[in-house]
Amino acid sequence: MSSMWVLETPAPTADARMAYGGEPHQFGDLRMPEGPGPHPVVVVIHGGFWRAKYDLEHAGHLCADLTRRGFATWSLEYRRVGHDGGGWPGTLEDVARGTDFLRTLAQAHALDLSRVVALGHSAGGHLAAWLGARHRLRPGDALYSAAPLPLHGVVPLAGVVDLPRAFAHRLGDGIVETFLGGTPSSVPERYRTASPAALQPLGVPQVLVHGAEDDTVPVLMSEDFCARGRELGDDVRSVTLPGAGHFEVIDPKAPEWGKVVEAVRSLVWVGAPASESVGSEAPLRAAVHRDGLTGDV
Repeated sequence: MSSMWVLETPAPTADARMAYGGEPHQFGDLRMPEGPGPHPVVVVIHGGFWRAKYDLEHAGHLCADLTRRGFATWSLEYRRVGHDGGGWPGTLEDVARGTDFLRTLAQAHALDLSRVVALGHSAGGHLAAWLGARHRLRPGDALYSAAPLPLHGVVPLAGVVDLPRAFAHRLGDGIVETFLGGTPSSVPERYRTASPAALQPLGVPQVLVHGAEDDTVPVLMSEDFCARGRELGDDVRSVTLPGAGHFEVIDPKAPEWGKVVEAVRSLVWVGAPASESVGSEAPLRAAVHRDGLTGDV
């Protein structure tokens, strides 16, 4: 089965769509699992090389699957290149603000803010990794925040995690220069602030998942990022999927999807006592069997 169906098929409707800001593209889709909670949360950030033509609709398929497995999902829309305020710095400001908005959502919804993982695909993988790293920004840095919502881990899927390298390879027909408003030599401070590779070690656990046959974002970007992170002391691993391309990692019907679920689950429960981990996984498995899902749970 081609994973392109994800881009072509309407996704299941979210439980709620809520604004986290006053601009038209500052909103997110919330999906809540069954049960009283509090539920671990996956912040989902869609890809599309930061361009306005790609929105969050296709990410609804993976969000619905993760929600059936016991995770609350908060899928972010954000200003992109082609929108007023999109690109630098608006795109990064939006995903930061949308993630921090979980503190507001938790006032009315059973969310476990101690178990928040950011997951993103392609350009969204860049944004997810950056969210995990933004606590490393210091006063005076662009995009500094005094109290960013702590993340328990990040899962970049085919992530564009090294922006100078993406610029050099002209990924997305040279979109990185447009996104950041210049080249690494003309606006170096933007690349230092926005590129996860420049912010290593991130200081949060990471699992990078990437198809070995990806012809959109080269798998070496994830593998090299992982290797450098380990050298710097990060808790990071890379999962390379043989035979997979760019879209299998967001296809809940693909055989590779189980590896993504495994990555999310491993980060949600990382550092938990054995008794807590085992007890908390039980409702996830129950949700899977109740909904008739199959595969790696």
